[in-house]
Amino acid sequence: MALLCIDLVLCAGLLRLLAWRHGVTLWAKWATAIFFVLMWCPVGAAHLPLVAYVRGISSDLSISLVVIACVGIYQRLCGVRLVSDRERNAMNLVFAAGALLLYPFALGWGDWDSYRLGWGSTGMWAVLFILSLMCWGRGLRLLPMLIAIGLLAWASGVLESTNLWDYLIDPWLAVGAIFQCFKMAGRQLLARFRTARGGAAPSLS
Repeated sequence: MALLCIDLVLCAGLLRLLAWRHGVTLWAKWATAIFFVLMWCPVGAAHLPLVAYVRGISSDLSISLVVIACVGIYQRLCGVRLVSDRERNAMNLVFAAGALLLYPFALGWGDWDSYRLGWGSTGMWAVLFILSLMCWGRGLRLLPMLIAIGLLAWASGVLESTNLWDYLIDPWLAVGAIFQCFKMAGRQLLARFRTARGGAAPSLS
């Protein structure tokens, strides 16, 4: 299951790259499909699939990242937009905040180990439940869906890890979310600067 998750995320990234300039062409679809199959070809003395070697570098990916990748693949292949900018921005903010809560403390930057919350902490479940209700009340459906799928996968033991954090977030998703937050903040600052500059332009008398 972990290998399939990695392959899907790689295919989502490849399809996004191929569709960057000219959109999703028939060639891009076939290239992605061929790439998906090639990643399962056994290589080396151990006859392991290529995706297994990628796993050795990336480790297991979170269920959240896999679901996001699958949504992206569906959107590009079917030409349907399922996630609005508002949903995506909220998702990036939450994952960036989660990354700042998890990784610094998990790496020993304090006396409190946030990673321990993933071992069946009632407080963490309560926070996830409240966050889901808040998002749902504001018309945001993506985050509650990711949390629900992550919890179901964790309860089913889909991944080797038994820590809930590993199902909800991973370093790759964390870096991507933080990057998107900086990108969003930069766009807002640039828009405000242009607005202020336009408003401060002297009028001709």
